[in-house]
Amino acid sequence: MKHKDLLRSIAVKTNLSDNEVESYLQVATGIIKAELLAGNTISFQGFGAFEVRRKEERLSVHPATKARTLIPPKQVVTFKQSSTFKAKLKEIPHHE
Repeated sequence: MKHKDLLRSIAVKTNLSDNEVESYLQVATGIIKAELLAGNTISFQGFGAFEVRRKEERLSVHPATKARTLIPPKQVVTFKQSSTFKAKLKEIPHHE
């Protein structure tokens, strides 16, 4: 689903205009970004939680050239699904 599809879907379900939905979504994502940058965890009941984690410095070796590269530490956003959402995902049939 792309951004415009999400906006349209929310607008249809809430009977709001596309512009109203877009402004609400911008406010919501702005708040989420600010909270993550402040080091806080964002949790959505029944869906999961987003949090910032620190990845430590590590050494990487290129398989073909055997060149070693030092990868610096960095901050990444991680997502952990809720147990409710995890159970729902298990109900989806697998396509092999």
